[in-house]
Amino acid sequence: SKKKGLSFEEKRARMMEIFFETKDVFQLKDIEKIASKDKGITSMSVKEVLQSLVDDGMVDTDRIGTSNYFWAFPSKALHARKRKLEELQTQFAETSQKKEALQKSIEKSKIGREDTAERAALMKELAALRQKKEQLKGEVEKYRECDPDVVEEMRQTVKIAKEAANRWTDNIFAIKSWAKRKFGFEESRIDKSFGIPDDFDYID
Repeated sequence: SKKKGLSFEEKRARMMEIFFETKDVFQLKDIEKIASKDKGITSMSVKEVLQSLVDDGMVDTDRIGTSNYFWAFPSKALHARKRKLEELQTQFAETSQKKEALQKSIEKSKIGREDTAERAALMKELAALRQKKEQLKGEVEKYRECDPDVVEEMRQTVKIAKEAANRWTDNIFAIKSWAKRKFGFEESRIDKSFGIPDDFDYID
């Protein structure tokens, strides 16, 4: 079956892993090679993803001679993420307070009145603030994706899931072996009876 492509935020998180895991300095061509080979990020999208991380202060860059170099250390990236997160949370709190004040104004304007131009304007502003609030929630979540702690947690979760899957693969191979010995079944018959695909194997 066709694999689902990575989202932009997944690409950002995986690219940060390259820097966090190696703590090295790279040229664009090096990142393109590693990202494509080890992280499942197409080389065509590397430049765009990398630039978004540079713009957000997650990755540092400098030109030395004729080449551009990129690096990001966990402590620096974590500090930048926390600073941006605090900024977004402040904006979020301010937006929430303004939204609450507008909601109260709208409720007050309903008392003994029909719809007015003032109320319509307040409703429009409230809708815009709701949209802004959702946008800020998305921004807060985006920076959480690049948290070194979250990246490490994701890596450990994947490792545990892979080990569990391979344990079950062990069990299935053991049962197939037992069935062949006990009943003389052919392997293809066992696979067909239990819906085991031809390419069934351990996860690398």
